[in-house]
Amino acid sequence: MKLFPFLRPILEITVAICAIVFGLRFITSFFTQASRVYRPTFLRQFYLLFWPLLCMSVGLPFLISFFYLGTLSGYEVVLLTAMAAVILSFSVPALVLHAQYYAHNLHTTLVFDPKQNKLEVYEGRVLIPFAQRDLVRVEYVTCRSKRAFWSNYNFLRLHLRSGQVLVLTSLLTNLEPVAEFLRNSNLEPQQRWACFL
Repeated sequence: MKLFPFLRPILEITVAICAIVFGLRFITSFFTQASRVYRPTFLRQFYLLFWPLLCMSVGLPFLISFFYLGTLSGYEVVLLTAMAAVILSFSVPALVLHAQYYAHNLHTTLVFDPKQNKLEVYEGRVLIPFAQRDLVRVEYVTCRSKRAFWSNYNFLRLHLRSGQVLVLTSLLTNLEPVAEFLRNSNLEPQQRWACFL
């Protein structure tokens, strides 16, 4: 830790902030009803990004060794390259998916209440009007692997009769109940290695 003395206070502050946020979230969950309005929130993003960021934070100190490339032996360079490839192959797809979903659904709001038969999509503050009869087909794209860091990233693509296509990503909420709600609307389940839009 002599090389990076500033890392310890940053890690301690990060752990303290996370503990406070989760503690407050846990306490307030007793006093709030289940939300029916879904937007990209900090906690949802943290849930999706936890393992990719953890992998990057563990591997980053090793990747810094590339700056000392002239002083490393051939064996060490091969080992560092292999480690960098593993770290990046685990983390980068999830980070790219997250950035793509965030850019697409940043201003999207989903109102979903299956008990009231309610499914509304807002872009900004504008309601996109449609009913279930207006859905030509619905694509539900999920990840083939359930163990990859990016397996929680999936999306629904709603094709409307007007020709408009609405995309709801897992950045908003867990989409499985929404897909179940839309099962009679020509639902087309698909599986991919990674669910890029």
